[in-house]
Amino acid sequence: MELNDGNLQTLTEYLQKTLSPDPAVRRPAEKFLESVEGNQNYPILLLTLLEKSQDEVIRVCAAVTFKNYIKRNWRIVEDEPNKISDPDRTAIKANIVNLMLTSPEQIQKQLSDAISILGREDFPQKWPDLLTEMVNRFQSGDFHIINGVLRTAHSLFKRYRHEFKSNELWSEIKLVLDTFAQPLTELFKATIDLCQTHATDVNALKVLFSSLTLISKLFYSLNFQDLPEFFEDNMETWMTHFHNLLTLDNKLLQTEDEEEAGLLELLKSQICDNAALYAQKYDEEFQPYLPRFVTAIWNLLVTTGQEVKYDLLVSNAIQFLASVCERPHYKHLFEDQNVLTSICEKVIVPNMEFRSADEEAFEDNAEEYIIRDLEGSDIDTRRRAACDLVRGLCKFFEGPVTGIFSGYVSSMLTEYAKNPGVNWKHKDAAIYLVTSLASKAQTQKHGITQANELVNLCEFFVNHILVDLKSPSVNEFPVLKADAIKYVMTFRSQLPKEQLLEAVPLLVAHLQAESIVQHTYAAHALERLFTMRGANNATLITPAEMAPFTEQLLNNLFKALAIPGSSENEYMMKAIMRSFSLLQEAIVPYIPTLIGQLTHKLLLVSKNPSKPHFNHYLFESLCLSIRITCKANRDTVGSFEEALFPVFTEILQNDVQEFVPYVFQVMSLLLEIHTSSIPSSYMALFPHLLQPALWERTGNIPPLVRLLQAYLEKGATTIASTAADKIPGLLGVFQKLIASKANDHQGFYLLNSIVEHMPPDSITQYRKQIFILLFQRLQSSKTTKFVKSFMVFINLYCVKYGAIALQEIFDDIQPKMFGMVVEKIIIPEVQKVSGQVEKKICAVGITKILTECPAMMDTEYTKLWTPLLQALIGLFELPEDDSIPDDEHFIDIEDTPGYQTAFSQLAFAGKKEHDPIGDAVNNPKILLAQSLHKLSTACPGRVPSMLSTSLPAEALQFLQGYLQAATVQLV
Repeated sequence: MELNDGNLQTLTEYLQKTLSPDPAVRRPAEKFLESVEGNQNYPILLLTLLEKSQDEVIRVCAAVTFKNYIKRNWRIVEDEPNKISDPDRTAIKANIVNLMLTSPEQIQKQLSDAISILGREDFPQKWPDLLTEMVNRFQSGDFHIINGVLRTAHSLFKRYRHEFKSNELWSEIKLVLDTFAQPLTELFKATIDLCQTHATDVNALKVLFSSLTLISKLFYSLNFQDLPEFFEDNMETWMTHFHNLLTLDNKLLQTEDEEEAGLLELLKSQICDNAALYAQKYDEEFQPYLPRFVTAIWNLLVTTGQEVKYDLLVSNAIQFLASVCERPHYKHLFEDQNVLTSICEKVIVPNMEFRSADEEAFEDNAEEYIIRDLEGSDIDTRRRAACDLVRGLCKFFEGPVTGIFSGYVSSMLTEYAKNPGVNWKHKDAAIYLVTSLASKAQTQKHGITQANELVNLCEFFVNHILVDLKSPSVNEFPVLKADAIKYVMTFRSQLPKEQLLEAVPLLVAHLQAESIVQHTYAAHALERLFTMRGANNATLITPAEMAPFTEQLLNNLFKALAIPGSSENEYMMKAIMRSFSLLQEAIVPYIPTLIGQLTHKLLLVSKNPSKPHFNHYLFESLCLSIRITCKANRDTVGSFEEALFPVFTEILQNDVQEFVPYVFQVMSLLLEIHTSSIPSSYMALFPHLLQPALWERTGNIPPLVRLLQAYLEKGATTIASTAADKIPGLLGVFQKLIASKANDHQGFYLLNSIVEHMPPDSITQYRKQIFILLFQRLQSSKTTKFVKSFMVFINLYCVKYGAIALQEIFDDIQPKMFGMVVEKIIIPEVQKVSGQVEKKICAVGITKILTECPAMMDTEYTKLWTPLLQALIGLFELPEDDSIPDDEHFIDIEDTPGYQTAFSQLAFAGKKEHDPIGDAVNNPKILLAQSLHKLSTACPGRVPSMLSTSLPAEALQFLQGYLQAATVQLV
């Protein structure tokens, strides 16, 4: 693509169309841009547009498109084509920093993100001058530019907060510190001085305080992995300024808004984080500064209001106290009973209250509320922080703290009892206090696993929780109902089974509640209860115990999906999936109606898939319906195909990328259930499955391979007779997969199915070419994974076509090739093969090579006979060799670049492990003994003499054991 006005105009028009709300206009424009993004100069055209276009909307659109393009394509993946040309890469890196710093803030943010993606891949090796270019801009004095640099540095360095330690990471951080730490400190001091100079200029202060917040974030990232020497030497400077900023109160920066945190709050929140980091990780060095920070943060907590805008600040301040109080060093600060009482009274209890802002979120923004409350992303909520502080204090002072709070809980419940209609929030706080006091250790799977012995959970359940669950009106006091449901869910491992069983029908009734939070919690609680395990690893709650409520459970779950706001409720769908899984054949009578509702839902969400978890559980539920019903009666598979195929066809025709891999998995499941020949509806689709475009998407590969394997298993003869012209296409897929280190094992799955199921004469003409392709790959990049798969394939080939055919095809490609493969691959590498079926295939194949291949007895290959037998005995008796050479540790990791739909395996579409040898051989050791006996009968004396001269004694002993077990001997 040339850099000219014509192309810029075309690009502008297509970008304009991608903003259209009409899919008929938007989709083709997106497809067009996707089709041209591989062309040289495409990214340069985007950058030119975002710099020079007169239309502000187009500039922002170009910036977002550019960032997403970088996200998808910048990483160079081995075996994949490099999607951005080298000249474009160089031009982007040469211009992007300057462009980012001179752009308006909205565009600056997009380009800053793009730089951090480039930096993650190229910095420091391929982009050594990035930092110096950025640091030099600190001298500009222009804070628009300086904040651009700081924002970019923050997006580059924040990964240091969660990277694993490695030499590579240390050397990168050292390089950053050497270049960046000193200028950052100078900038910090200069900015603070400027704040005093401009103390009365509100606009200047806003810019300066956003710089200070970014500088504080950078301080956190650069100090996270270890305490750098530079910062230790300059601790006095940083900590003194941090402390002063914490105590600063500038009237000009106070905001009227009660919701949105102002610059002052954001800065102080980050400083609390920085102080907590030092208190936790570098407590010795930080000790001289700690008391003044504790005092400053305590004062901050006592004087800060309840408004939402202070939430982050208060929660970070409480988290600081929580991290200090659980360190043995600082225990003495909290030992005084008055201090504990004061903390409980002034910090913990006020921050556990359910505020009107929480009530609004509960009613009007349920999804956000649930994410915060259930999924633990409420890290920045006051309640979570107060709860963590309770846990921290209980570490050393469990008795006194429980004592103080028990008093509070009693008085709150008394207040509630006086007038429930008005005082219900007191009960809410009491339940929350009990929960945080009682919870010591928690897991996603089991809820609370360790509880405070001083709190009687069962008694509290009977006296205060059941009342709310049993209340005749499910819609009264929804917050307390949600609390009660959450209590059952949280303490499910602590409460006895009879109490849980008493709760189940009550939870089923709460699925009908109008409150989204309430019915979602009910679904989530049921789903968690259904996964609990009792004796013998069976589910704690049995289908028989659920029998009286089955119909109501299924009805209420599906009805809840019709409540406004819950039409794509992932907890509801997960509960449907888990109910099917628990109830098994008890759901069969309901399936005809339920499958209609599920397919209708699928059709609706496929128009615009936006909830990945909901969609995943929807497909899982479909798979369960199919499995459970067809287990009872295989013939019902046809009725599922009738219901599902119209929707599947629409999904495939519209290329709904998120759903295509799921559709292939469900189709595989359906096809594998068929017992007779392959239905014509599947054969009509077969040619489409071989289209190269489908195989370009990484997420499609595993389910497509499985689907083709199902085609081969059920319809190999049909393919050979009616679609023989498609066999080259099938082998083309194998050739593509085998070339990729990430997907070569999938290529072998396909190849093994072809060898196992296709009529031999239908692939005769291709056999030699298949082997040549495999050898080319072995020569170009031999990895452990490839060798293991190759070994299973050649042994399967040997089992299917015989040892002579295997030896002949190798020696036909190149004389003596067979001997080289046995000596250089099979003997040294067979110990690496893993998996029962794979080991069995190799054992049977090697047995055939040893006993059914005359060349092994009468040519120069004979010297390999005993070492091969020894390798086979090793496969039987020695532990698997799972060592991997250092240079290929990360090859198998699927690194899906950017926005490609990743493959999500459906648990309930699981494929049974297939054994191509089956019952023909039950025990490969016995087969070896019998085959050696047969061979020795054909050429008496040869086998024992070969064994006695060169087989080690230990191996010989094992072999004698096999012969005895098979009751045969060698002659």
